[in-house]
This record gives sequence, structure tokens and C-alpha cells, in this order.
Amino acid sequence: MNKPSGIIQPNDRVTYSIRYQDDDLLVVEKPSRVVTQPGVGHEHDTLLNGLFSAFGDRLQQLGAARDFGLVHRLDRETSGLLVVALTSNGYDAMRGLFEQREVSKYYWAICHKAPRDSQGVIKKAIAEEVKRKDRYTSIKFAKISNAGKPAVTAYRVLASNELGALIEARPVTGRLHQVRVHLDLIGSAVLGDPQYGPHLVRKASPRLALHAHRLVFEHPMTGEKLDIQTRFPRDLKGTLNKLRLPGPEEARAATDD
Repeated sequence: MNKPSGIIQPNDRVTYSIRYQDDDLLVVEKPSRVVTQPGVGHEHDTLLNGLFSAFGDRLQQLGAARDFGLVHRLDRETSGLLVVALTSNGYDAMRGLFEQREVSKYYWAICHKAPRDSQGVIKKAIAEEVKRKDRYTSIKFAKISNAGKPAVTAYRVLASNELGALIEARPVTGRLHQVRVHLDLIGSAVLGDPQYGPHLVRKASPRLALHAHRLVFEHPMTGEKLDIQTRFPRDLKGTLNKLRLPGPEEARAATDD
């Protein structure tokens, strides 16, 4: 996990929503196309820049050694929930929960077709590689490889038809692009993915159709069980409608009937 470094400039133009807050932790919802932390080409317009406009004093105290409070990351194109620590104890304890795999993460993905099995567990190791784009920039990508690190993703199909599928995925491990690579492996590439899957999926959605919609964990300081959830993203409803797929709530209601 790359660590942010240097001075973080506050930017109150970066938008995000707070879904949970206490003295030690924040859970925020990141929009799509917002980078999580500063890097080349994105020094001032990231989620962390936005967080510094409201919580800069506390995050600065955590420093680069504790990632300025960032407990984990989301890809730029992925929207959804992220945990941010506001204290050193909160950061250390939450990192421990992630490392012990005691945080359950759930994603909604709109995919170009349903897999053969309506639910299952994908256990395929993932390796990271770097491709250089030009003299100054490079991109990371992931691939299935026995030489990689173990990766496990559980999934279930919420709704499907001849046009596509709505899938809920729960990554047990936290590898680079894990959900995207594993769903592509079983023939269910995420729509709008610029890196994985067949070319026909890349323009099938206005953005990567992947949203981290739920986090479940025991608060490391209070012991309270937290189950933080979001609604289906407004900017992906058009993609669902185009594929004549129901949203997660409607799919769940149909299953319960």
C-alpha cells in the first residue's frame, strides 16, 4: 500500500459524504473519479485533500507514517465507503482489523453477463505489475498468477437477464483491483472497466460500474457492531435501466416474495 507523503494541501472543492463519525473514526462515501490520495497528476484534487479541509489538524498529527488516517483505499473509478482514522489509536486498531480480515466489505457490480454459478467463492492468487505510460507516469494492474498473493472473493448474483447481471461481491482479502479481476475471471467483467474484460464492456457504462456499498465491523475502541450502508449510486441507475435490471432493493424484494 503506497503511503501519501509530504504536505497535504486542503481542498474544500473535493466532495464526499460522511456516513459515520465519532472521536476516533470516520466512514466516508467517495464519489467515482476521485483519487483517494495524492500522487503524480493528482496532488491537490484527491479525497485526502478534501478531508484535510475539514479534519486537517487531526490528520496531520497522524502523519505519513499512519497514512494521514487513510486505513484503506478505493480505485479512482470506484465509488463507495472508506474508513478514515482521526486518532493514532483508531488507526492502529482499524489496521489490525483489516489485517485480521475482521472487516466485511461488500460491493455492487453491474456486469456484462452472469457467471455460470449464481453464487460462489473465487480463490485465485493475484500479482501486481506496473506498465509505464510515458516518461513520467505508469499504471498498476493486476493479473491472476500462481506467483501472486492469495486472493479470495465471495459473490452472489442479485439479478440477471440476457443483457447483463447485478452482482454483490465480498472480497475477503484486499488485493489490487481484486473484485474487478476475479469477476472478469468468471466471465462477468464489470461494465465500464478500462483495464479488464473484453473491449465491449468498456463503453457499456459511463464509468466503472462498481460501488463499495457496505462495511461491517466491530468498533475497535467501543466494541459496538457497525453496519454502515449506502444507497445504489444515482449515476449508475441509468446503466441498470438500460440493461432492464432491477436495483439491489428491488432484487432483494423479488427474492423474498
